[in-house]
Amino acid sequence: MKLVLGLGCDRGTALDTVETAIAQALASADLSLEQVILLASIDKKQDEAAFLQLAEKYALAMNFYPAEKLAGVPVPSPSAVVMKYVGTPSVSEAAAILAAETDMSSLLVEKYKYCGEDGKNATVSIVQMRTNI
Repeated sequence: MKLVLGLGCDRGTALDTVETAIAQALASADLSLEQVILLASIDKKQDEAAFLQLAEKYALAMNFYPAEKLAGVPVPSPSAVVMKYVGTPSVSEAAAILAAETDMSSLLVEKYKYCGEDGKNATVSIVQMRTNI
């Protein structure tokens, strides 16, 4: 099974916080990092150090999408707070769904939230990649 991780986080979140969120989200669905083939987030995070470090550390590509495109994706866990700050009700779920070129039916882990020791929040959503890609 090939997986796409949709990622969101507070600005300046530590790599360790993001990695812990990912590990816990994967474990919650009995999945492994070895199955992940792509990362995705909002274009406002193109310079987020933890995401860039993560992509480099695991040699994974990372897709970024504008808020307008993410806002058009139906998701099970929309957030008014996220909408207020970045212009879309979903980052991690919508980005993962777009990157996997699928829909909510392939969502294996809805928005998994984790607050790290740095006091920053990270969210992870996991989507199964469509097999014909």
